[in-house]
Amino acid sequence: MATSALLQLIHPSSITRPSILSSKRAFSSNLHYFSFRKISTSAVLCSNSNRTYETAASEGESSKSIVGDLLDYLNESWTHFHATAEAKRQLIDAGFHLLNENDEWDLKPGGRYFFTRNMSCLVAFAVGEKYDVGNGFHIIAAHTDSPCLKLKPKSASYKSNYLMVNVQTYGGGLWHTWFDRDLTVAGRVIVRDTDGSFLHKLVKVKRPLLRVPTLAIHLDRTVNKDGFKPNLETHLVPLLATKPGETSVDPDNKNAISKAVHHPLLIQVLADELGCSAESIMDIELNLCDTQPSCLGGGNNEFILSGRLDNLASSYCALRALIDSCESPGELSSDHAVRMVALFDNEEVGSDSYQGAGAPTMFQAMRRIIDCLAHKYVGESVFDRVIRKSFLVSADMAHGVHPNFMDKHEEHHRPEMQKGLVIKHNANQRYATSGVTAFLFKEVGKAHNLPTQEFVVRNDMGCGSTIGPILASGVGIRTVDCGIAQLSMHSVREVCGKEDIDIAYQHFKAFYQCFSSIDSKLTVDC
Repeated sequence: MATSALLQLIHPSSITRPSILSSKRAFSSNLHYFSFRKISTSAVLCSNSNRTYETAASEGESSKSIVGDLLDYLNESWTHFHATAEAKRQLIDAGFHLLNENDEWDLKPGGRYFFTRNMSCLVAFAVGEKYDVGNGFHIIAAHTDSPCLKLKPKSASYKSNYLMVNVQTYGGGLWHTWFDRDLTVAGRVIVRDTDGSFLHKLVKVKRPLLRVPTLAIHLDRTVNKDGFKPNLETHLVPLLATKPGETSVDPDNKNAISKAVHHPLLIQVLADELGCSAESIMDIELNLCDTQPSCLGGGNNEFILSGRLDNLASSYCALRALIDSCESPGELSSDHAVRMVALFDNEEVGSDSYQGAGAPTMFQAMRRIIDCLAHKYVGESVFDRVIRKSFLVSADMAHGVHPNFMDKHEEHHRPEMQKGLVIKHNANQRYATSGVTAFLFKEVGKAHNLPTQEFVVRNDMGCGSTIGPILASGVGIRTVDCGIAQLSMHSVREVCGKEDIDIAYQHFKAFYQCFSSIDSKLTVDC
């Protein structure tokens, strides 16, 4: 008890962070949103709030926990842009080399590389030192986007002396959960520099800025009986301020955003955050975000409480598994495969975009890697053989059984929190899992004493889907769909189990390290 009480007095800013999260030199000019806290990932599991939590060692865990780092990642990653930028920073810190899709690549066995697309999609990979052209890729794919509210291209409106901000719904969110929350904005801004060039900058306004108020019970007496059924066009409009308070955007500056498009007050808030003039802001792409920080909760601090767990929890577990599986100098020395992580945008709206899983981004990268390592053009037959030897893990959050709605789950497939990764099955191919791919992935877990669960939706209910079937059918790559069990999926505030984060991380890391040996023992087509 004395130790626990002492830990509660320690503020995270007083603790030093290890090397993976220490460097910021590559981002000092563009990523103004970063708050480079000094937080221990080996000792205290915490968010960037004032809370501190138990050490992994005190819980008897045999390997390091990444829960504290996940909380930090979530607290930095208010948007898909920020999630990608933070992943980029961590990869650079870990020694991965940044590539540009527009340049010619120079790759070598044993090398670690990554590139981004639209600053919302990222592909990272590490080449085994014993890789021969024709060997397979071991890939974990996830997505960076989450259901949210986005500003409309013309967001400014006025109602009853209020400054209002018009928004559009992105994805299938539980929109009633966005009412009465302390909201703000984050995203990207195009800024005109003094030399006439344009800069892409990320912005995050950390203070409560917007609010969508509910109607008082006295004016809606039947809401508790009939349910809360807001009109998403007319009722889901946030308040910004009570009176105009116009700021000095030069109306004669035709390069600046017009007052009729966005409120000058909002533009001035963004300018203050970025340290630039309001007139230099050319365009914006902003999401609404909940300002409440991600943290641990529950009687034993066993729950992770956060927005955007779907699917940043999977994204971070995959990212860390790749980084840590290549951390030691000898990790890649005996590997014959290429280890890869692909984090896509726009999964929540179907993946059909330049930066989504429906684009050929990942497969183009695979072909380029093969071409580069072969030092010559590689024909279709070689690429086809690579695909046949490859394996994809589609990682997306899973529906944990709800204790108050247990009948929503099929009786024998009720995934629970803290019980390991959930392997998703669907006979109608809403998930890409097959009997063979499920077996292989479970064998990886068994080899490291990691539990797995299985999920099938009820026959009388519709089934969601993932990027798994999109990628699997694109070129015919073997795929398993899996995820971490959670509750409140697509709410502004979701919940998952702390232990499941570490199990997922360990399972993904084991996948990179031992899948080849397990796969070599099974013959299906001969």
